[in-house]
Amino acid sequence: MPLVLKGVMQAPVTPFRDDFSLDIGTLEKATDFHVRTGATGMVWPYHKSESLNLSMAERRKGAEAVVNAVAGRVPVAIHVSALAVSDSLELARHAQEIGADCIVAITPYFWAPTQESIYDYFVRLGTSIDLPLLIYTSPAYLSGVEVTGDLLGRLMERLPSLIGLKEASFNSERFLELSRRAHSMRPEFAMLTGVEFLLPSIPVGGVGSSSSAGAICPNLVYELYRSCVAGDWPKARECQYKITRLWTIFRDQYPSSLKGGMAMMGRPVGPTRPPLPTAGKERQDYIRAQLEEMGILETEPHGW
Repeated sequence: MPLVLKGVMQAPVTPFRDDFSLDIGTLEKATDFHVRTGATGMVWPYHKSESLNLSMAERRKGAEAVVNAVAGRVPVAIHVSALAVSDSLELARHAQEIGADCIVAITPYFWAPTQESIYDYFVRLGTSIDLPLLIYTSPAYLSGVEVTGDLLGRLMERLPSLIGLKEASFNSERFLELSRRAHSMRPEFAMLTGVEFLLPSIPVGGVGSSSSAGAICPNLVYELYRSCVAGDWPKARECQYKITRLWTIFRDQYPSSLKGGMAMMGRPVGPTRPPLPTAGKERQDYIRAQLEEMGILETEPHGW
């Protein structure tokens, strides 16, 4: 059966102990929490999960933990992007070996490759294994490097395994063009947005998102998705406005502010690994005040 990605996919943060070592037990706990509170899929380790601060051995170990914790309840996509292409290929092979359902890869880091180089990269990655591929594009984080409509069309023609695109520019014009191009070729192609910008994306072909706020308020996140799918636009706007406010809070010192917020909800996941800062008492007090003002502390689950 073809893999179908839709709804709100969750990306667990990476828990660390006080000495910054990987806390596998809490990663499994966080993964299970996401599945139990409504995740339609799991992705690890996105940048929210501090993927760039993890060793290759830690990424393999964490991927195994996530796949095992999900235990087939929802699809699992492993993010395989790395600075070295050889490392990405190794992580992709490992994802297939441990039973992941899909791999995710962003456009190459740091450099400003041509569209042809990006094409070659994804073709090499997508043909190296038998798993479906989800492409991730985020021009703001990667110095303007993006997947254009023309490039997406070429990749879809070359890679039958390419099942979707996570478009994280938060630019409605770009999302609309990519959606138009993809759906003219393959109506079932999954157009996903970064974090919870579902309200502007679903009417133009979006099918879901990769969540950030779901680590704090899964009830609100899924209410937004259900409202959009049902066409209840007043309710969807109410949810979207609140979630967008949350995103402005968590985006500051991301993901340390998100981890600080999780502690407020009784789900501590330890520090953020350097060079990223860990949310201190002043930051956590600010986050708590914001969550109280929005009613999050009273309406969302506490603890694991």
